[in-house]
Amino acid sequence: MQFRQQALAKLQSPEELDLPVRFARPQGWLALSVTVVVMAAASVWAVTGSVASTVSASAILTHGQGSYILQSPVAGQVTAVLAEEGEQLPANSPVLKVRTSQGDTVVRSVAAGRVTALAATIGQIIQTGANVAAVEKVAHTKDPLYATVYVPAENAASIPAHAAVDLTVSSVPTQEYGVLRGHVKSVERSAQSAQQISAFLGDSQLGEQFSKDGRPVAVLVKLDKASGTKSGYKWSSKDGPPFTLTSMTVATGSIRLADQRPVDWLLP
Repeated sequence: MQFRQQALAKLQSPEELDLPVRFARPQGWLALSVTVVVMAAASVWAVTGSVASTVSASAILTHGQGSYILQSPVAGQVTAVLAEEGEQLPANSPVLKVRTSQGDTVVRSVAAGRVTALAATIGQIIQTGANVAAVEKVAHTKDPLYATVYVPAENAASIPAHAAVDLTVSSVPTQEYGVLRGHVKSVERSAQSAQQISAFLGDSQLGEQFSKDGRPVAVLVKLDKASGTKSGYKWSSKDGPPFTLTSMTVATGSIRLADQRPVDWLLP
């Protein structure tokens, strides 16, 4: 009964039309203003800003023309090994001597290069077409090194020309000497099989290693030169390692892809 009397008294009282109406507290207006500003800034950044991304893949340091596997043209017994690993040979140089039923035959290098591996030993019986040596195609020991990065095929199309590349070299302590700098020189048009990689590098194991996750695309990287370092190349540290680099050194390459606008992620 008491509540009913209070309700009737409220209805009989005049309306408080002269009092101000509060739609929102100051704290609410401040929060709303901040939200609007943040959304506007995010919209502008999504349209005008850019985000850098990279792709990382296995790499190897080589001379630009790669290597080749020297095969024996005859079957017989190896009677002499005429070259040494690491030796620089001109084209048509003797590598092995093989005794056959028709007499002795000399196996010679196909092109000028450096012997990186010898697979034949004295007294060994070899068949026609047997792999006897791996030779890196390099005319002079001072020829520059390149890096070949084997990028997954789905990422190759997004690599821009002259993209910056950072190489983590397996033989160089990264925390002490940093990473090797370079730029993309060329990108192959098609993916390569394990056999193609093996033929270029002269090493079947590397061919299997670089293609274990699918057929990759070879990206040739030109190393940035620097006269003030022992290696002759530019590093993220000032001086780089206190030794020279050798070919057939495994590395990991990180290639900077083309910058993207955040709004592109939302568009089909």
